[in-house]
Amino acid sequence: MKPFLILQLRPETDASEDEYHAFLDKGGLTEAQTHRIRLDQQDIPSDLCLEDYSGVIVGGGPGCVSDTPEQKSPLEARIEAACLSLMPQITQQDFPFLGCCYGIGILGHHLEPGSVTKSNYGEAVSASKCQVTEAGKIDPILNGVPEKFEAFVGHKEALQFLPNGCTQLASSPTCRFQMIRHGKNVYATQFHPEADAHNFETRIGIYKHHGYFPPDEASSLIEMVHAANVYAPATIVRNFVRLHHR
Repeated sequence: MKPFLILQLRPETDASEDEYHAFLDKGGLTEAQTHRIRLDQQDIPSDLCLEDYSGVIVGGGPGCVSDTPEQKSPLEARIEAACLSLMPQITQQDFPFLGCCYGIGILGHHLEPGSVTKSNYGEAVSASKCQVTEAGKIDPILNGVPEKFEAFVGHKEALQFLPNGCTQLASSPTCRFQMIRHGKNVYATQFHPEADAHNFETRIGIYKHHGYFPPDEASSLIEMVHAANVYAPATIVRNFVRLHHR
């Protein structure tokens, strides 16, 4: 089996490790079946060939593609540029791609700059109540996912409209575009399909001073995520791996 390329954007080692192992667990993957690149520490090899991989998975991160150049740190700008550098090949080849949270921003920004902003649809740390669209009901990546499900979210920016060539697969009352597909094989979610309550507890502790919520609410948010009924999104990661391993 060709490995899955996992690109990580989180500069916090604890968060990066937790996310990586969440992808392994939810995808049914071993470390040997992945090629992990932490973009805060490594560059994407100049000779990287997509055909050497089964697919590409992009995790989340604290950056925002809609921030102005002046608002981005040099590290955030470099990570964003690295992710965007692969998107022309991915979308032109319709190469298997699963972008999670930050990944929907990268995909939307690549397809139509200006489609991702902070104008509407930002969500506080919560379990968002998602609804699968009619198109989503027949998409194989959502096979086994209930029509209505909860998923963990926490983001400042969001896709404002559907770029050309995209199909909406899931929505929620608070965020119109929770999951989309471009072509047949390029997917992105606004929610975190890899995250369970323990993963989100870790992230709440790490990011409590990053403006997602008042720091003194961390304890109550941890109680909330453990009380939430979040189990279905992991099926998306497992389906992506199952459908595209080769």
